[in-house]
Amino acid sequence: MRIGILGLGRIGAFHAETLSALDAVESLVVADPFADAAKVAAERFGAEVADSPEALLAAGVDGLVVAAATDAHPALILAGAEAGVPVFCEKPVARTMAEGMEVLKALRGHDVPVQIGYNRRFDAGFAAARAAVRAGELGALHTVRSTTLDPAPPPAAYVAASGGIFRDCSVHDFDIIRWVTGHEVTEVYAVGGNRGAAYIREAGDADTTGAILTLDDGTIAVVSNSRHNARGYDVRMELHGFADSLAVGLDDKLPLRSVEPGVTFPAGTPHDFFMDRFTDAYRAELTAFTEVVAGTRPSPCTVEDALEAGWIAEACTLSLHEHRPVTLAEVRGD
Repeated sequence: MRIGILGLGRIGAFHAETLSALDAVESLVVADPFADAAKVAAERFGAEVADSPEALLAAGVDGLVVAAATDAHPALILAGAEAGVPVFCEKPVARTMAEGMEVLKALRGHDVPVQIGYNRRFDAGFAAARAAVRAGELGALHTVRSTTLDPAPPPAAYVAASGGIFRDCSVHDFDIIRWVTGHEVTEVYAVGGNRGAAYIREAGDADTTGAILTLDDGTIAVVSNSRHNARGYDVRMELHGFADSLAVGLDDKLPLRSVEPGVTFPAGTPHDFFMDRFTDAYRAELTAFTEVVAGTRPSPCTVEDALEAGWIAEACTLSLHEHRPVTLAEVRGD
C-alpha cells in the first residue's frame, strides 16, 4: 500500500522510518511546510515528495499519517476523511475540546476510519495487563497507579503551546487507565508544583503533578507526572485487585535505583526517551494502521476514545487551577 505522511518533524520522521520497514507498505509520499525536511525524508526512505497536503492526497495514497503541528490536526483529519482516505493522527485531535468535538461531529458524515495515536495501547506490557484485568485474574480492582516522568522538560515554545502538562503528558496515563481497566473516570482532584524550569511557571503550567481519579466502579487511580526525572524516561503502571496485583514497566531498563542491600535490580541502562521505551509499540501501532487501511480491522483508538482522555485532562487542569474536585460531567457541561 501507499502511505502519505504530513509533517516530518521528530515524530513524523520516526513514523516514516517505521512505515518504510513494514512489509505492507510499498511506498511513501511525504509533505512538510519545510521543504528540507521532506527532502531529507525522501532521500532516506525513497519517498515521493508532495508540495502540499492537497497534492499528497491527490497522489493516490491509501492511508494518511498526520504528524503535523496540533493546530493543523482538525483540517488534515477532515481532508483525509473527505478524500475517502483512512487517517492516523497523532494526539491530540485538536488544541481545544470544542475543536475536537467539531471534528467528531464532522466525521459523522463520513464512513472513513480515523485512528488517534495513543501508542501505549500497543505496548506488550500494557496489553498483557489489560488481558489480565479483563480475564478477572486480579479480581475487582481497588487501586491503579500510573506514572509518566520525562527526563527533561521540552523547550519553552513547546510548553507555551502545549495546553499544559495534563493535556500534553498526563493524557497518555488517562487513556491507558481507561483502556486497561475498561472503566470511565467520573471525578478528579489534581495538584501541581514548580521546582524546576522557570519558563514552565511563566506559562501558567506545572512541572510536577499528581491527580486522583475516581472511576465509575469506585476504583481509585493515582497519576504521577513530572518534566524532571534525571535518571531517565519512566513509564509504569500498577494494578491492585482483591485477588492479585501486577505491574507494567518493571524491567532492567527502569530508571530507578534500589538502595536495598544485595539488590541489583534494575541492572540495565535506563530508558532515556519515549522513542526508546516504545519503539516496539510504535511499530505495532502503525502495523495496526495498515490493517485499518486494508479494511481488516476497525480503528483501535477512535476520535471518541481520544476525546474521553481529553475531557479528563480538562477536568484535571480546572482542578489544578481552582484547587477543588471536578467531575467529568461539569467540564462536559452535562
